[in-house]
Amino acid sequence: MIVRPSFRVIAVVVASVAVVFGGCGSDEVAAGEDPGNDRPIVAVTTNILGDVVENLVGNEFRVVTIMPAGSDPHAFQASAQQVAQIGLADVVIANGAGFEEGLLDVLESDGVPVFEAIGNVETITYGDEHDDEHDDEHDDEHDDEHDDEHEHEHEHEHEHEHEHEGVDPHFFTDPARMVQAVDGIVDFLLANVDGVDAAALEANAASYRARLVSLDNDVDALLASVPSDRRVLVTNHEVFGYFADRYGFDVAGTVIPSGSTSDGVNAKALSELAELIERKGVPAIFAGSAASNELAVALAGEVGDIGVVELFTESLGAQDSEGATYLDMVRTNAERIADALSG
Repeated sequence: MIVRPSFRVIAVVVASVAVVFGGCGSDEVAAGEDPGNDRPIVAVTTNILGDVVENLVGNEFRVVTIMPAGSDPHAFQASAQQVAQIGLADVVIANGAGFEEGLLDVLESDGVPVFEAIGNVETITYGDEHDDEHDDEHDDEHDDEHDDEHEHEHEHEHEHEHEHEGVDPHFFTDPARMVQAVDGIVDFLLANVDGVDAAALEANAASYRARLVSLDNDVDALLASVPSDRRVLVTNHEVFGYFADRYGFDVAGTVIPSGSTSDGVNAKALSELAELIERKGVPAIFAGSAASNELAVALAGEVGDIGVVELFTESLGAQDSEGATYLDMVRTNAERIADALSG
């Protein structure tokens, strides 16, 4: 009989080897190499949730964020040492719904309790944010002789938008849903880690929850300048469904018709999207900073007289950027969207 070592044992061995053969700077502390610090460790998969959790836990936990700023979560592959950091943690916080594509095997391993933040959120599926009101208004402007042609075009748009199915994992584009996630994270930490000062943790959570509510109000005010007929988004891939659902926008199309940047696109789909952009008079394509915007730039060049606006989508920006924290990221995105669509 072959006895397989547990995931936590493997993690300890990998971490030890990493220290012996070349050190790891600040990662040594994160991997548990600081015996003088007995705070429990919470490993967080994405840097967006890492920032949120750091604000929640204060001094009650040490937070290890696996994905550095600028990472594309769909393409991210953990190093052996990062796998070890997860294995040595007391608990793990993940986004969930398949968002961390390259970490799924690690997160499904035995030994460490994992909380998927999206499990406490009111979710939508891909395409739920689509609002047919825009198309209905467009239909009314046509004579009867054009009805069949428009219906055919609308079927193409509908197929394009719903090509990717399932739960949309990008709940973090809506700060109100992040409040729901925060409530779930706090409950999970209190239930799964002994010795935590519950009063201190709940006080931190209450403070950060208030900042999220304030952010939601600020975003709503920033977007008030965008007329209803211009609340149309074309994005690099399907990432702003929750934002659209919260603030009354229509995601008219995406360059990559999927919720993952790792999926492909064909020339026909891009051509159809270009026609949609021209027909709706969309003034900007919104591309995420964590993935290549090459296709979005090419599409904008084909359409002409349309800008490509960079947003912080699935990763925080660098420390000196306008998206260095979750609060900054959401506010900056709202400002850029409002500027691009208000004219």
